[in-house]
Amino acid sequence: MTTTEACRGLRRIVPVDDAPDDPTIDIIAIHGLGTESPRTWEFKKRNGDGVVNWLSDADMLPAALPKACIYTYDWNANYFANAPVQTLLGHADTLLGLIAEGRGSQTRPIIFVASCFGGLILAEVINRAAQEGSAYRHILISTVGIVFLATPFHGSDAAKQAQWQVLVAGIMGKQASDQLIKDLEQKHDFVRQRVQKFAEIANAEAVRLPLNCFFETRKTKILKRILPSEWANRLSIGITRKILVTESSACLHGFPRRGLDATHSGMNKFKGPECPNFKLVKDAVQQFAGNASDVLKRRENSIVKGHWIVRFGRNKEFVGRESILEDLLKRVLPSGDEDDCQRTAIEGLGGVGKTQIALETAYRIRDVQPECSVFWVPAVDATAFENAYRAIGQQLKVPGIDEEKADVKALIKSVLGRESMGNWLLIIDNADDEKLLFGDTALTDYLPFSRKGSILFTTRNHKLGLRLVESENHIIAVEEMSKDEALKLLGKNLKGSQMSDTRSNSALLEFLTNLPLAIRQASAYMAKEQISTARYLKLCKSSDENMVKLLSSHFDDRHRYKNIQNAVATTWLISFQQISDHDALAADCLRFLCFLAGKDIPHSLLPPAGTLETVEAIGTLKAYAFISQQNESDSYDIHRLVQISMLSWLDGKGERQEWTAKVLERLDDIFPWPKHENREEWIRYLPHTQHALQLRKRTDDEEATTGLLSKVGESFRSLGKYKEAEQMHRQALQLREKVLGKEHPDTLSSMSNLASVLDSQGKYEEAEQMHRQELQLREKVSEIR
Repeated sequence: MTTTEACRGLRRIVPVDDAPDDPTIDIIAIHGLGTESPRTWEFKKRNGDGVVNWLSDADMLPAALPKACIYTYDWNANYFANAPVQTLLGHADTLLGLIAEGRGSQTRPIIFVASCFGGLILAEVINRAAQEGSAYRHILISTVGIVFLATPFHGSDAAKQAQWQVLVAGIMGKQASDQLIKDLEQKHDFVRQRVQKFAEIANAEAVRLPLNCFFETRKTKILKRILPSEWANRLSIGITRKILVTESSACLHGFPRRGLDATHSGMNKFKGPECPNFKLVKDAVQQFAGNASDVLKRRENSIVKGHWIVRFGRNKEFVGRESILEDLLKRVLPSGDEDDCQRTAIEGLGGVGKTQIALETAYRIRDVQPECSVFWVPAVDATAFENAYRAIGQQLKVPGIDEEKADVKALIKSVLGRESMGNWLLIIDNADDEKLLFGDTALTDYLPFSRKGSILFTTRNHKLGLRLVESENHIIAVEEMSKDEALKLLGKNLKGSQMSDTRSNSALLEFLTNLPLAIRQASAYMAKEQISTARYLKLCKSSDENMVKLLSSHFDDRHRYKNIQNAVATTWLISFQQISDHDALAADCLRFLCFLAGKDIPHSLLPPAGTLETVEAIGTLKAYAFISQQNESDSYDIHRLVQISMLSWLDGKGERQEWTAKVLERLDDIFPWPKHENREEWIRYLPHTQHALQLRKRTDDEEATTGLLSKVGESFRSLGKYKEAEQMHRQALQLREKVLGKEHPDTLSSMSNLASVLDSQGKYEEAEQMHRQELQLREKVSEIR
């Protein structure tokens, strides 16, 4: 069993309905090895034992701190009977992640209350949060108080060699493990070093953690019969009473200490709000809460802050992406590589959330390393880039930055390249234009280099991203959100009544492919028009025209650029234009693909071109994430919303009719007349040909259209889908009668095909009429000849 499996996790004690509307502080209780969870306390209370859950009982801690969010972290104590010390302390990483996830972007102060071995875990939490470059340093900075309840910092008896066996046996009784005790004894120096490191951090001038150490004053009864013989011989008595964690073990030098009239197991259990032990613990917590503001201000003043130029405020609606953010923080912190100026790229489809991830990364770095300067530079055009560099120069007070002929970009490159600038992160957002970055303007020539610096790019172009960072290992690909993340984002702006239909919620998110920008756009529209997800989904599916209008509807978002349209469709128009400017064949392939079914598009269907040119064109479309290719297969998938937006773009440019004809002509050329021996080929082409036929509004190439209709109709007949076959053959017949006339041989062939399908469906009378009409027309044509 892993640590995660054994852990019950971080749990909010006070139900959400009873929680404070505007909490000002978080209290996190960490239970110790063998201690009972709040659920157990509630059971004892219901059964008349008089034990009260002081964390959730309304008359106790919630009453003492009504504006606090109260959480608990506990685990399966039985599991740790066989756990090594490293596994026990490994809970620090789990707890850090849970706290960061649970608090999100909140910066409320934290008070920890830790019992027994939970105190050792908390000490390791602080150690790891204090590490250079830790993504969790903000948790350390937010900690304004810690209450330790009988934590065995120095073992069971400081006067002897730890005597962990007495402590573990006293706590766990029959569940005590020889393996755990031997490991504790062998790793005693390891534990001592972790405790010493914690004490150094707690005493550091920049942190100065307020602590209170409580120790037990009542002895615990230890029975010889529950101890293994080796331990019993050491104790040499049948029944003994011991202070399991003595004052000298439970208290850290230089910090306040208090004794509680309790046995070890009773250190975190109280009978009511008037219990003297509870009052002592409560007073300590209240004092920490009262001093929280002063503690945070003192720390803030003691930290030398870096420069901060980020044009957007923190996005309070940001959800999910924790694994990506964790990876990013490890990569982009300047302290991560002392020998190089790191370069990292976030890449993905337009609207997938790259800018918002970069923005949250900037704020988390400010929380983790406030001394690190962060600069935000948009690369949407040369003017925006230079203006951002000028703003950096103005804040840094660079001499000559405001002079009329100043080379602003060169000045900033030089300044950021100096070691004296300290640590900095430069975020280059929207690095999508190859000409802008590597062409005549060559903005990449002005990217600074410093071993104390780091550059983060966001780009929708994989090829360009690779050129910027020079290694696949430095690229983080961002895809659509998970279902849970997408649902949270959808509900950020909506009322519960608008999302009451859970099926519609799921169906809408699936339709929007969990794309963050599409979800934000949909949410904004529903909030504005006060409609439900079911109603919005119905509008989306009513027609492609409505879908295009919804995808093109603008919405206000102060976390995006004001001069750039926020709508999904217009976001992709930028990419369409860039592809057209740089790779004409890729643009033609994209136009072609938007007429086909979105999944499993065979490479053989694409317009014919040179092998190398086609490879490069497909590479461009994959680089922009408009299409994907699974495991080097010979087929592609294209994003449905991209198809709809692309068709709208063709409509707007007056090119849709032209491209409809080109696609149908290509499909007519490659689609074989369906036979048994080529069955695999035409079955694979069928869904794409059918989709293209459904999208036609009007096309001048009616010959190709009628040929395809006949082939598709015959394909359906071979598959036994006679109703669909009838529809195709009727359309082919009507079009050929209109274009070629009733007596043309191709028209007569369509009559024969339709008659055969009618006969297969048992429509014998209509089939007979059709055969007679065909025969009469053939005889007439024969007589004329």
